[in-house]
Amino acid sequence: MRGRRALYALLALLIMLVPLGLLSPDPAWGEWEESFYEKALGFVPEGIAKASGWHAPLPDYSVPGLGEVGGYYLSALLGVGVIAALFWLIGRGLKRGRG
Repeated sequence: MRGRRALYALLALLIMLVPLGLLSPDPAWGEWEESFYEKALGFVPEGIAKASGWHAPLPDYSVPGLGEVGGYYLSALLGVGVIAALFWLIGRGLKRGRG
């Protein structure tokens, strides 16, 4: 139980640190626009160009009424929730397979 509590504390700390990315003038790793690839590489990779039509559920982490920091926190909590739910479902499936 103690290990689980430490894991939850670490996860909470990481979620609280999420808005630190707002302090940087540069985009977060992997969140580059096509123009970044064009400038850095001289071309836009084919896979990036094909994916450019995809739109994120919370573009630029913005949620009306929450502000920039609130959107970051909501995105972090939703991401953690989705990943936790996936692991829970996988664990449940593994238990049924053994039972």
